[in-house]
Amino acid sequence: MVKFLLWCILLVVCWLLALMALVLYPIVWPLLLPFRILGIAAEGVFELLKAVLFLPARMLSSKPA
Repeated sequence: MVKFLLWCILLVVCWLLALMALVLYPIVWPLLLPFRILGIAAEGVFELLKAVLFLPARMLSSKPA
């Protein structure tokens, strides 16, 4: 919803740029998709490293049953 409102403001301020953005969005989105997938994969690797690094602390701080 926020993107739509920003686009409406852009349409009022500079209609030519808003229409150009509307036409170019379907072309640019597939080009940026591999970078999004790479970002998701990198985030997963960092979460795995974080879990491995914090595992000893979690094991030591756990209360015995």
